[in-house]
Amino acid sequence: MKKNKIRSECPISCVLDIFGDKWSLLIIRDMIFFNKNTYGDFLKSEEKIATNILASRLQGLEENGIIKKLDHPDSKAKVLYILTQKGIDLLPVLLEIHFWADKYFSLPTEIKAKIKEAKKDKSEFIKSMTKDLKDRFPTEQSSC
Repeated sequence: MKKNKIRSECPISCVLDIFGDKWSLLIIRDMIFFNKNTYGDFLKSEEKIATNILASRLQGLEENGIIKKLDHPDSKAKVLYILTQKGIDLLPVLLEIHFWADKYFSLPTEIKAKIKEAKKDKSEFIKSMTKDLKDRFPTEQSSC
């Protein structure tokens, strides 16, 4: 998942070089929709990621400029992971994945409700969520 290895100039191939595993988008999902931002937070996700895989994916996301690692303000033993602008810009992509999944899978009621809200005015939903994300991750304004 290192940044410098590009297989081709195809946009899908380039994106898969970053997100072509089953964990990276779930970490981004947890940051965007569930306000998770520490290693321990990610370990508590229902998918039960292994610690070595989590460490590897966090490192790859950081190397690719999707997240940034900071000292935790409340604990010297913890690290705080924040989304960069590049990471925040994945919100519309994740939203479209939710719409597709809503069409083809049976989803929990609370997720269906959020999708219904987003579909009412997708543009406004994205604008509002993007503002919220920028407020939650204010120290990073770089597009890496």
